Amino acid sequence: MDRDIILHDGRAMPRLGLGVWQAPAEITAGLVETAVAAGYRAVDTAYIYHNEAAVGDGLRASGRADEVFLTTKLWNEFQGYEQTLRAFDASLKRLRMDSVDLYLIHWPMPRRDLYVDTWRALIRLQSEGRAKSIGVSNFQPAHIERLVAETGVTPAVNQIELHPRFQQADTRAALADMGIPITSWSPLGQGGAILGDPT
Repeated sequence: MDRDIILHDGRAMPRLGLGVWQAPAEITAGLVETAVAAGYRAVDTAYIYHNEAAVGDGLRASGRADEVFLTTKLWNEFQGYEQTLRAFDASLKRLRMDSVDLYLIHWPMPRRDLYVDTWRALIRLQSEGRAKSIGVSNFQPAHIERLVAETGVTPAVNQIELHPRFQQADTRAALADMGIPITSWSPLGQGGAILGDPT
């Protein structure tokens, strides 16, 4: 198996990474530093995890921050063009980074109908080089089709819940047809539930 996946925009992303969802901020820096020392080269955080600052601290403490593929995500309440730009600046400030490798819209929130304007803001951030790749999380194919139809820019990746007990075959097939790779959250089931399965 290749160590990297190739995103829709052609950039390489490590296949395995450390997700820090539910990691308390007070221990996150140590977790990240230990993971990097153990060979991890990708870390995934988000505004709503309340540990972006600690992720940045852990990356700097590792001495290898420039070797780690860093992902963070825009939370729902900050959708909209201007709000997204401000939220991204705040995330960079917490991380104490000049850029991130991947910035994702955390959820589409179709009832608010702001995800296309939000996507336009991500396109701007990528054009400025502050978000090297841009993508989405928890989007259904129809949401992505609308993004592409209205902006001409295809997400580099879609991060979705994906594990042996939740295989999302139709979504996977549709994303494959669009050439969009998937990164999975909770690949061992939520809370690592699959680890208890004898199979």
